[in-house]
Amino acid sequence: MNLKDKLKLDIFRTVGGVADGMGRECYVVGGYVRDLIIGRHSKDIDFVTVGSGIELAQHVAEAMGPNTNLAVYRNYGTAQVHKGKTELEFVGARRESYKRDSRNPIVEDGTLDDDLARRDFTINAMAISVNAATFGEVIDRYDGLGDIERRIIRTPLDPDVTFSDDPLRMLRCIRFATQLGFDIAPDTFTALRRNAQRMEIITAERIKDELFKIMAAPRPSTGWYYLLDSGLLAFILPELVRMKGIDVVNGRAHKDNFKHTMTVLDSVAAVSDNIYLRWAALFHDIGKPVTKHYDPERGWTFHNHNFIGSKMVKTIFRRLKFPLGSELNYVAKLVELHMRPIALVEDEVTDSAVRRLANYAEEDLADLMILARADITSRDEARKARYLANFDLVEQKFRDTDAKDRERNRKNPVDGTEIMALFGLPQCPEVGYFAKNLKQAIKDCEIEDNRHAAFEYLLRLAEQRGIKALYDPFEKE
Repeated sequence: MNLKDKLKLDIFRTVGGVADGMGRECYVVGGYVRDLIIGRHSKDIDFVTVGSGIELAQHVAEAMGPNTNLAVYRNYGTAQVHKGKTELEFVGARRESYKRDSRNPIVEDGTLDDDLARRDFTINAMAISVNAATFGEVIDRYDGLGDIERRIIRTPLDPDVTFSDDPLRMLRCIRFATQLGFDIAPDTFTALRRNAQRMEIITAERIKDELFKIMAAPRPSTGWYYLLDSGLLAFILPELVRMKGIDVVNGRAHKDNFKHTMTVLDSVAAVSDNIYLRWAALFHDIGKPVTKHYDPERGWTFHNHNFIGSKMVKTIFRRLKFPLGSELNYVAKLVELHMRPIALVEDEVTDSAVRRLANYAEEDLADLMILARADITSRDEARKARYLANFDLVEQKFRDTDAKDRERNRKNPVDGTEIMALFGLPQCPEVGYFAKNLKQAIKDCEIEDNRHAAFEYLLRLAEQRGIKALYDPFEKE
């Protein structure tokens, strides 16, 4: 196969011309080749040359002219060339060997075949020549083209050796299958199971990067099912493994919480690219296994699982080196609040109840409602439709009360000047105390939104603080 018609960027001819001038073989390799064949956008372009990759990069940087930046990483034998939006990476062809207790390889110079053999999967083990005489020619030693057509993830060599040498490849295997919608070849998947324990030598940072890529996929549940079935999940998120399965007591069963969670996750992913909303969906019921209890009268209960789950989220974020700032607070909050919209639906939807939830959720209210809608996974379609219709009513209530609150904020029935006159107070914190509490009482619908109710409330509040009014405010009404 020749793909010269697809190598449309001038940079390929430039790099090939420099390599020819040096008497070097040079190839585009890895993910760029795979994505070019699939028709998927890829911005990273990796080149392999037989010889020094750094030396070739230096010559390419010179050929690209002014405003070209060269970064050399001699410890790794690699170099990067940047110009504008173009980013190129160069490395010399190499072969690798590994020690059992490390995923860091012993690297030696090698041939193109050595370099392709060391790659993780057949779909990543292809190269395209950029030398003038063979420009666009595809080198495919392991039938990567066939595996793309068959939509299969498979290792070029023995999968047990591939995964044992570098266990991170097991996560990459699942990540590629999830991102591309490919299947994992049976022998490759069996090797995942056999080598799952090797995950113990992978750093949390490396695991985190792959998990985030899985979560960004169109259907992230694919990756989590693979992680569960392969045994890898037990070494990454054992809390999720505990959610799998159904307990039955006296003929009464609860739902499989792992399966339910996957349905919720995919439902959220279908409507939102917000990666942390997806994490909230994954963790929304994480507290159920530790709060599960069977009551002979009530059946299965999961009391406070939302509150316990929010605490567990914080522990998981720290362990997996996730961001610990606003992202953590956002996910923990949604996990804690995810049942509140359902409670609103089940009870009478009052202005005060709607306001309390809106105050808790603040700017994340819309995301909370996405999660709450996704959480309705009942097989009873009539019941599901009823809940979703009620959520429509709740969301309308949010809009209505928000409009009312904006109106109230514009027209407070008693202002600070009147409070000062009523109680003979100068400008001081006491006036702020009265005004703040009055505003909150109206917002929470504790009192009517009119001057009479406001003055009554202020007089009660003043009496509690031992302050007397200078005049009867109702005489002026």
